[in-house]
Amino acid sequence: MKSFAISGSPRENVGKRDAKELRYQGLVPAVLYGGSTQTHFSVSAADLRHVVYTPVVHFIDITVAGVTTQAIIKDMQFHPLTEQLIHIDFLQLDAAKPVTIEIPVKLTGTSPGVKVGGKLVQKLRKLRVKALPKDHLDNIEVSIEALEVGKSVKVNEIKFPNLTITNAQEDTIVSVTTSRALRQAEQEAAKGK
Repeated sequence: MKSFAISGSPRENVGKRDAKELRYQGLVPAVLYGGSTQTHFSVSAADLRHVVYTPVVHFIDITVAGVTTQAIIKDMQFHPLTEQLIHIDFLQLDAAKPVTIEIPVKLTGTSPGVKVGGKLVQKLRKLRVKALPKDHLDNIEVSIEALEVGKSVKVNEIKFPNLTITNAQEDTIVSVTTSRALRQAEQEAAKGK
């Protein structure tokens, strides 16, 4: 799993007025949970751009007042009109405790069903995965090599060592459906017999 480093400044005041002033200065109020105490700090909005606006999951090394902690983004709040990031929560990682993260699905291979005119439909773009921090992956690879028209790959078919996928086991990740063009071709072929 990729790691990204940011540094923040401790916050003395944690009220609304202080948060508003920080945002005015181009900073985002932040909280780090999961340790023995909560850490309130601020971080540059520009520094967060690379970890917030990406489909990739990052472990983040946060340095505040000389102390570095590994964490993940737990929650983000955006302004309803400007869509500007106005608050971010981080969860401190513990190497001995499993953590649940949404990890992107990466489709691999070529579907024979698509080659004959079927339509590829990806229902899940991310999967909820529970594992120790060291066992997490950048993405979950799902092969579509065997997907014929009318077939699908379900959550319960995906297995990785040391990972538990917590989505409903019967949920479909990806399927190949009959496209309109393929349906018409089949109907025309049937008429011609």
